[in-house]
Amino acid sequence: MTTKVSIVGATGRMGKLAIDLVNSAQDLTLHSTLSSKSHLDEMIGADVVFDVTNLEVSQNVVDFALSAGIPVLVGTSGWSAAKLSEIEAKVKQLNGTVLVVPNFSIGSMLGTRFAAMAAKYFSIIEIVEAHHQDKPDSPSGTAIRTAEVIAAARGEQPLVTGVGQVARGQIIQGIPVHAMRLAGVSAMQEVYLGGDSEVLKIHHQASSVDAYAGGVLASIRFAATNKGLFVGLDSVIE
Repeated sequence: MTTKVSIVGATGRMGKLAIDLVNSAQDLTLHSTLSSKSHLDEMIGADVVFDVTNLEVSQNVVDFALSAGIPVLVGTSGWSAAKLSEIEAKVKQLNGTVLVVPNFSIGSMLGTRFAAMAAKYFSIIEIVEAHHQDKPDSPSGTAIRTAEVIAAARGEQPLVTGVGQVARGQIIQGIPVHAMRLAGVSAMQEVYLGGDSEVLKIHHQASSVDAYAGGVLASIRFAATNKGLFVGLDSVIE
């Protein structure tokens, strides 16, 4: 028996990748593909929904999927900790499934994990991220998630930040995040950690969406078979 997958945002880069992956997997089958012209009820009957749209649409997709009892995998950027807290009660109430993965790259997941491990040993931390020129949001969901994970790892330790200094980037959880949108780039993130007479840089770069293939497949399978609210690829891959 195969898992039926509905893909919302099927005409985008990640949507097209997901279609190819589902069609190539023996344990998955394509239930429906939705674009901006589609109705959300086209998801009905799917075993899992894969959402790669924009934040406004994504929130509607998640709400609809939860109400319909369909597990949903979110690959859309912008789902901050604050927004996730807004749906947590509904996930529990309906015994539903929402898995939010800001980045499906295993290398990116490890980079964020390494940054969190190092964070408590350095007094100043900044994040620089770059993506292709057509990415509509900034900072990226990956950078936001990285800042949140670093802040959680540091606990009450204060950071010297760029609050009030426009050129220092957007301050997220006390950490300046600088975003670039460039031709010739797919996805890149660097975390700089500064201490006494030394700097540690944790660099990750993906050259194409193919870097996300393994993470997407693992996340679809996880979302179809688990209950609750989960965040990050590390929820899927231990």
